[in-house]
Amino acid sequence: MDTSRLERVSEHEWRLAPRGAMRVPAVIFADANLIREMDDKVLEQIGNVACLPGIVSAAYAMPDAHWGYGFPVGGVAAFDPEDGGVISAGGVGFDISCGVRTLLTGLRRSDVEPVKRALADGLFAEIPAGLGSRGKIALDAAETDAMLKGGARWAVERGYGVPADLERIEDRGTAAGALPDAVSEEAKNRQREEMGTLGSGNHYLEVQEVTELFDREAADAFGLEEGAIVVSIHCGSRGLGHQIGTEFLREMALAAPTHGIELPDLELACAPIASPLGQRYLGAMRAAINCALANRQIITHLTRKVFADLFPGARLDLLFDVSHNTCKEELHALDGERRRVFVHRKGATRAFGLGHPNLPAAFAAVGQPVFIGGSMGTTSSIMAGTATGRERGFSSACHGAGRRLSRHQALKRWRGRAVVDELAARGIIVRSPSLRGVAEEAPGAYKDTASVVDSAHAAGLARKVATLEPIVCIKG
Repeated sequence: MDTSRLERVSEHEWRLAPRGAMRVPAVIFADANLIREMDDKVLEQIGNVACLPGIVSAAYAMPDAHWGYGFPVGGVAAFDPEDGGVISAGGVGFDISCGVRTLLTGLRRSDVEPVKRALADGLFAEIPAGLGSRGKIALDAAETDAMLKGGARWAVERGYGVPADLERIEDRGTAAGALPDAVSEEAKNRQREEMGTLGSGNHYLEVQEVTELFDREAADAFGLEEGAIVVSIHCGSRGLGHQIGTEFLREMALAAPTHGIELPDLELACAPIASPLGQRYLGAMRAAINCALANRQIITHLTRKVFADLFPGARLDLLFDVSHNTCKEELHALDGERRRVFVHRKGATRAFGLGHPNLPAAFAAVGQPVFIGGSMGTTSSIMAGTATGRERGFSSACHGAGRRLSRHQALKRWRGRAVVDELAARGIIVRSPSLRGVAEEAPGAYKDTASVVDSAHAAGLARKVATLEPIVCIKG
């Protein structure tokens, strides 16, 4: 990225002053190396976000930011509904409520190592992965609507998990205000056989070892210790979310002139939050959030079944589940008063700090778990939300390493079989239905996870708690 237009506020913060149609500044959190690696399109896109009606404070980009659809991936922006604020389908993304949940197994590396191939095979057989994958659960129309209304709570009520899980899920497992009637029949039909599936792209289920701790108090609260085995699940709302995004982006783009909205980019199609269109999208998006939460809950149930066969007595308690493609109504301090705003996080994770009233009691003194995903052969991280993050980016943090190369570029550089063999030589087992997908998601196609995490930590967005190394990866 060309930094000549940016003011360097600190070692990990860069500012683009308002110009032209920008209503607020754009702020990028990154160290010098990361910002140089970023495509110039990131600056263009976050500047365009700063032009949208009703935006408050600033348009933010996280350390893992890269080019996306409308909003950059890693983009955060909040809008005031009392000041003509808008909601943008492009600011949420196509995989609505894609997120990560992490399970505590109570096992050690020495427990898993002798059976890790059987574990990989069992997980791959039980949890469908890949483009268009179908699960063993088929929902009729009434059950689809019930799932879209109830989320993870719906799944638990049908035997996929236990009530205690709900306390460790964002919004206690159910997004309020979901409107299944706002979801098209085409979107619902795409989802009826996709529950309990990972999907494709960068989605995964990983068995990981905790290899390093940085914050003992937070680690204790999260139930983490060095050498412990955890399972992380990364997926979202599958075909339903993609269909909702596609339909509403088109409708918002066509309706923008009737609302007096001049779009700096058609991919930023949006509607006033208070408008009927904005309210319908909110209802459909919340239904998709519930779909994603239910999907991860079912996958958790299937994962527990596989572990129970190999490790009788293993509990796989849920640490936490949080999404990174959403728009949430939240209260934030602005100009000395608490105001209701709608926070878009597109490839960015909610990261509430200690004492936040929406956190489970177990995390009140340390902050919310924040999951930063890697890519098959790279480390992942667990961080904790901070009080300073609330002021610096609407309690948001990065969600992964962020792409360094496009999927097309990755295919030119790597072959899937070679990636699988290379990782196997390092003791990492990969199971995937698509070697092409493995090549597209090769570890080298992503930025250095540690650098991204260090920047988020240094910028005060979240603080480091633990590093995770992959052992088994089921890749979509």
